[in-house]
Amino acid sequence: MSPLSLSTRQKLKTVSTATIATCLYKKGLRNQFIQNVKPLKLGKPTMVGEAYTLRYIPAREDLNPISVFKDPKHPQRVAVEECPEGSVLVIDSRNNARAASAGSILVTRLMVRGCAGIVTDGGFRDSAEIAALNFSSYHQQPSAPTNLTLHQALDINVPIGCGDVAVFPGDILVGDDDGVMVIPAEIADEVADECVEMTIFEDFVLEKVGEGQPVIGLYPPTNDSTLIEFKAWRKNNNR
Repeated sequence: MSPLSLSTRQKLKTVSTATIATCLYKKGLRNQFIQNVKPLKLGKPTMVGEAYTLRYIPAREDLNPISVFKDPKHPQRVAVEECPEGSVLVIDSRNNARAASAGSILVTRLMVRGCAGIVTDGGFRDSAEIAALNFSSYHQQPSAPTNLTLHQALDINVPIGCGDVAVFPGDILVGDDDGVMVIPAEIADEVADECVEMTIFEDFVLEKVGEGQPVIGLYPPTNDSTLIEFKAWRKNNNR
């Protein structure tokens, strides 16, 4: 699979997860929005990056003492050190936020290494500190206990489930204030192009609605006059 191009990355940064959801729905993909996951802080730039995954299973006490972190091959630590620049670390925490998926030290390390963000269907400890970072982070809710009390890190960069969505290594994640969408890698370029076009039309529609125009015949553009007007608007606005 080819890496995400700079052009596609930039296009996806200009579109909303809502627009992506509609685009994917048209292609028959209905379950690509990661459920019950939200940004720690609103208003950050749109997150875009390839998925690099980490899978947790239920912790078993005899295999998951605090001393496991002394192992340089511990999967959680390795994932933080190997997640590629520009990628998003996606953690399968089994939809369970009763113990933290990670904390501010590991998330800061991802930021310093140039990763694009982190997503978990569990929780983060040190959530206020993570929220203050110049870094995109998504979770269910704050959680103070160490992940070891509930989760056992097992696999790196394998297909996982996160928030009831299948995430394959290399899939493209896009996150904004609404949440996170997962785009299959093989259609990312196509989706980016279509979403840019959809966004341009939606900007036109918003302008017309703001001027008092009814939505019937405008959105969707079932009146021929709407498309004629849109074409002229697009030319006048260099869109």
